[in-house]
Amino acid sequence: METIKTAISIQKSLFEKAEDLAKKMKVPRSRIYALALQDYFRRRENKNLLAQINAAQEEEPEASEKNLRQKSKRTHRRLVEGEW
Repeated sequence: METIKTAISIQKSLFEKAEDLAKKMKVPRSRIYALALQDYFRRRENKNLLAQINAAQEEEPEASEKNLRQKSKRTHRRLVEGEW
């Protein structure tokens, strides 16, 4: 994997936390920053995916899907009837 050196500016308190964590984990400080970026991008991708799923759910279902849902509800009611 190709790596690139870069310089960043961060608050001193954040730098110190990263330094402490790197020592505890026994990894280079740059690894901490790389892990943090990876986590940030993963969370961002998940958030975007959730937004897409929510947008798809907001759409009005087609008539065939509505019928299927109603049939599923009736079947479910018959299966669980009397269990409560």
